[in-house]
Amino acid sequence: MTAQQRVVLVTGPSGAGRSTAIHVLEDLGFEAIDNLPMGLLVRLLVSSKPTGPMALGIDARNRDFSTIGFIELAAKLNRMEDVDLTILYLDCSDEVLLRRFSETRRRHPVAADASPETGIRQEKELLAPIREIADTLIETSALNVHQLREEVERWFAPKGGRHLAVSIESFSYKRGLPRGLDMVFDCRFLANPYWRPELRTADGRNVDVAAYVQSDANYEAFFDRVVDLLIELLPAFREEGKAHLSVAFGCTGGQHRSVAVAEAVAKALAEGGQQVAIRHREMERRALNVRPE
Repeated sequence: MTAQQRVVLVTGPSGAGRSTAIHVLEDLGFEAIDNLPMGLLVRLLVSSKPTGPMALGIDARNRDFSTIGFIELAAKLNRMEDVDLTILYLDCSDEVLLRRFSETRRRHPVAADASPETGIRQEKELLAPIREIADTLIETSALNVHQLREEVERWFAPKGGRHLAVSIESFSYKRGLPRGLDMVFDCRFLANPYWRPELRTADGRNVDVAAYVQSDANYEAFFDRVVDLLIELLPAFREEGKAHLSVAFGCTGGQHRSVAVAEAVAKALAEGGQQVAIRHREMERRALNVRPE
């Protein structure tokens, strides 16, 4: 079997730390290329046959950048049997991005003739679909340069043997399955807090919502079997050379049951020493759609 070429596509809004992440990956032994036109990327991988891992920076400043083009590029790379693709997305809050642009007095590259606020908003809207398909999401709002370096190293330069990062995600079946999943668990058989008026507007991260879901007679056995299964399989995936395992939990609206179960499973794995990242797709979508007046 031919060894796979590891490729990390690094993207995210301007000012979120994308360039810093690329430099860190370069220091870790990745061949780093920033702002390569997307049309040349596949040709590069096919023709040059690089021997080491590659980190490729792509953002809205790329000459031929488009959201659809990026998603199609990712799909094409995923279909290549000799490529092991990871999409690394660096994100940051609007307030922190605005402060960073104010401190550097730079124009926003997406809206050079408009205010930084406008550029930040337009770029995030442009990148939102890409954020949803990212394999690894690093939120940099509260990170300085040194902390960001540590976070990138934590994901891409593990110590003590083969590395396996686990991504836990919740989602709504009404919006379809997330991309690139390895395992999916359906939580719709559990008691639904939606039908309790006092819990309806909260989500599964709320202690009362979580307690209600966990009170279901079926919950404990389900939770224990899922955690036991993952603990049993993770070493096998690690020995097989897999670098990233994506596990998702779904329910009707992606707000209560799937979120509560995902949080509990992620906590159990983390307490066992596993490297875990957690995402709640529908919560993130709602946050992106809520803008201050």
